Amino acid sequence: MEEKAQKILADFEALDAELADPEVFSDPEKAKNLAQKRKALLPKYELAQQFLNLTQQLADAEEMMNEPEMRELAKSEYDAAKKELPEIEERLKLALIPRDPNDDRNCIVEIRPGAGGDESALFATELSRALMRFAERQEFGVEILSETENEGGGTKEIIFKINGFGAYGKLKFEGGVHRVQRIPVTESQGRVHTSAVSVVVMPEVEEAEVEINPADVRIDVFRSSGCGGQSVNTTDSAVRLTHQPTGIVVTCQDEKSQLKNKNKAFGVLRARLATAEEEKRQKELGAKRLVQIGSGDRSDKIRTYNFPQDRVTDHRIGQNFSNIAGIMDGGLGKIVEALQIEEQKALLDAAG
Repeated sequence: MEEKAQKILADFEALDAELADPEVFSDPEKAKNLAQKRKALLPKYELAQQFLNLTQQLADAEEMMNEPEMRELAKSEYDAAKKELPEIEERLKLALIPRDPNDDRNCIVEIRPGAGGDESALFATELSRALMRFAERQEFGVEILSETENEGGGTKEIIFKINGFGAYGKLKFEGGVHRVQRIPVTESQGRVHTSAVSVVVMPEVEEAEVEINPADVRIDVFRSSGCGGQSVNTTDSAVRLTHQPTGIVVTCQDEKSQLKNKNKAFGVLRARLATAEEEKRQKELGAKRLVQIGSGDRSDKIRTYNFPQDRVTDHRIGQNFSNIAGIMDGGLGKIVEALQIEEQKALLDAAG
């Protein structure tokens, strides 16, 4: 364990040295990426430092106990370090569990209303805003790929990309069905309604990682609708891709440029194909996996937002969280942290 802790310190110090080089900042994207890597490694670095300090404290105290005049003080320091070390070592073991290589990637998020009509569509808008605000708090970039409103003013579908080192690792736990319980603004008798929103989170994949035969994709162009400036309803800038072997359909219309919409649509298509292939592989292996999207029905849920009781319940870990207003403003940190810890424990158990 000491050797692994030393390596973490060396890796962190190497990042610091690279960030201290003025030439790095001539490439803002590289500098941002390095800063995000440093931020992701910082918790491990702090644990490794604590572990090594306590280990050294034990060794020093043990040596000091051989000196009669220092024995009492040394015994006190030895006992304190001996008590604290097991917990730090356990936390470091969890932190050292090999991560999903996809965790470091950008990710693509798709949100659609499920059961609940207009109220579900309104919550889809609020939930997408919450996830984007959370991403911004992590210093990730947010890029909307496609957005369609329903007639009631809510979201019919929104697809956005989160750019930044570790984006998928932070956002992947949001995949699933989110249920909301509250009194809709249209409810005249004050009754609490229940509705649901489906969320899919996929790691972004590079073009070289997923080969798409152009002959398998039908490309349709049409005029965009909704907000978007002068090009809306005047130029055929919107693009719809239909992957004929799988039936997957992707539409992008937020850019004024047809080429940009086409490139974004292919990015989403690659992510969907890669995700479908991974789920198929996991199913064949018989591994446990989190099915990210269900039917959108009220009973198929990963999390419930109960507004009257100011309570958010994540059903995968059986934990409740308060302050819905803060959570809906992007304050998902405590929930994500709890889910990450649970995942680490599960991986540790699986490793034997």
